Amino acid sequence: MTLQQLKYVVTIARTGTIKEAANELYISQPSLTKSIKELEKEMGIKIFDRSNKGVTVSRDGEIFLGYARQVLEQAFLIEEKYKLGTAGKQEFCVSTQHYAFAVNAFVDLIKEYGSGQYDFSIRETQTYEIIDDVAKMKSEIGILYLNDFNEKVIGKILQANNLEFEELFVAKPHIFISNKNPLAKRTYVRFADLEPYPCLSFEQGEHNAFYFSEEMFSTEIHHKNIRVRDRATLFNLLIGLNGYTISSGVIDEGLNGENIIAIPLKERGEMRIGYITHKNTYPSKLGLIYLNALKRYARNDGAKT
Repeated sequence: MTLQQLKYVVTIARTGTIKEAANELYISQPSLTKSIKELEKEMGIKIFDRSNKGVTVSRDGEIFLGYARQVLEQAFLIEEKYKLGTAGKQEFCVSTQHYAFAVNAFVDLIKEYGSGQYDFSIRETQTYEIIDDVAKMKSEIGILYLNDFNEKVIGKILQANNLEFEELFVAKPHIFISNKNPLAKRTYVRFADLEPYPCLSFEQGEHNAFYFSEEMFSTEIHHKNIRVRDRATLFNLLIGLNGYTISSGVIDEGLNGENIIAIPLKERGEMRIGYITHKNTYPSKLGLIYLNALKRYARNDGAKT
């Protein structure tokens, strides 16, 4: 097994076809195919499933791909230290629920890294995908919350995938609403106060079970429900429809605008917001920079709740 073969695997997985990967790698398709088959034989696994439509990563291949990315990351760090100016483009990915502090930490990462070449990703996505991304090492870090309701289910999934959860801070339940909402002047609200208004939440796709909800009190019955995929749509609907969403109460006017405010929800419960990582890996240089930034924001945001 060589670093070059690992680069081949990562490139094929990203492009989805041998042809595109070969073009990008400046290698002939037969040579690339031969190299991958030799690697599969050496490792004793099938990394790719092949069909007329292209190639897809197999189940064993997903695990192998995660380790391959880690090895290439470490190789990059060695080159960066001992071959200054010759290292290639650096990659980093984080998957997260919809938290402003996660985005702010990502901005700080890019500013601190300061290189002319990088390929970074931040995925604001569904809860199950966050776990899956970190389990398959597509993302180095995942950000989500646990509470007394979801921890039994999500905790088992984390354990089964060899993942660990590190708490950043604890938040009490709040609602986000428009500053024009009739409830905007209230010092706190209860569920009874919210009944006339539509409840907005982030949909969870195929894994739309209560335990994967990004909002607390997912089993609570709401007569008006709207599910969305992205933060901007949710906030636009909060303003346009006088809707609300249940949240941590942590808000950033720079990202979310001054039109959205947080009000305490007088219901029992709390959110333990934190991050997940894979037990079998050590944080990369970029991962450490991001985690340090994340913890700085967590200390500030945790003090506000």
